[in-house]
Amino acid sequence: MVRLTQCSCTAAEGQHWEMKSRGVVSWRNPFPVTRRVPFRCGASCWRTAEMTILLWKSFHRITHGRLLPQVSLSLHTHTHGFEEEKIKKKLQQFAGGSVDLSKEDDGIGILTLNNPRFMNAFTGVMMLELQERVAELENWTDGKGLIVRGAANTFCSGSDLNAVRALSSPQDGMDMCMFMQNTLTRLMRLPLITVALVQGKALGGGAELTTACDFRLMTPESEIRFVHKQMGLVPGWGGAARLVQILGSSPALKLLSGAVKVDPETALRIGLVEAVLSSSDELESLEETCTWLRPYTKGPPAVIQAVKKVVSAGRELQLEAALMTEKEIFGTVWGGPANLQALAQRTKHK
Repeated sequence: MVRLTQCSCTAAEGQHWEMKSRGVVSWRNPFPVTRRVPFRCGASCWRTAEMTILLWKSFHRITHGRLLPQVSLSLHTHTHGFEEEKIKKKLQQFAGGSVDLSKEDDGIGILTLNNPRFMNAFTGVMMLELQERVAELENWTDGKGLIVRGAANTFCSGSDLNAVRALSSPQDGMDMCMFMQNTLTRLMRLPLITVALVQGKALGGGAELTTACDFRLMTPESEIRFVHKQMGLVPGWGGAARLVQILGSSPALKLLSGAVKVDPETALRIGLVEAVLSSSDELESLEETCTWLRPYTKGPPAVIQAVKKVVSAGRELQLEAALMTEKEIFGTVWGGPANLQALAQRTKHK
């Protein structure tokens, strides 16, 4: 179970506490701590523990040995000063474009940013639609993979400037930042294997969107560029934090501080993308991406989703919590249909 123990760090004033996991954690109540212990030292131990709970719950719900659709828990809530409904009303004022989702019979979804007149820049309505599409994908029990792309052979040029100019106050900027961080974090945690198909330009917020996917593929002559510095900004949709996870701090710092134009060859060399596709044609590159993704999504949806969940847990949770999550997810597939079929067929590994 979970107990509260005094933190190992030194507190100059008062006391603060962190949560330590011990023993077997029940799926019924994985973290049975329901109240905060106040502290005065300013350390972040409680916040770390609180985030661990949030992440664990967001990955999965397990009931009677079955893996159920994951519960979406927002990264930012009203306790962080975030008023979601307020910013949603403001975003609704900036119309144009759409975020389209198609679900194929093979369990692969295709999410398309559709605002080609402005290089698929996110309008306010598109931000809201992205949240809706992610919520739909969170509950897609037959899903295994997702391709994120832009219409008209370009990826995304970031935020629509009309919305940026209108939401120019610091509070509006913070609210939009928290809204998009919530949405892209949920996208990153989807129990689907996700690929960003970068055609044309992925600039600013578009570059940030690519980092919320598990993999990135680029077409010839495409580019990824974090242009925020040139706008007097830094990434605000979680792109900087995710870029550090992907590349490490030094390469990420170079890309951000230099506003570097990353071509496909450079992206492949530094490990930002997995492959450079052979065709720049819109339909051919999409087919190439489907072909590239297919080996990783071969198998029953329950198994593919379980694989993604244990990797997400390992990436985001502390070791003890990640191990407990892995154990619980393992229990949902052990003795399951795919496992029993493999045993019956005496599957051999070559």
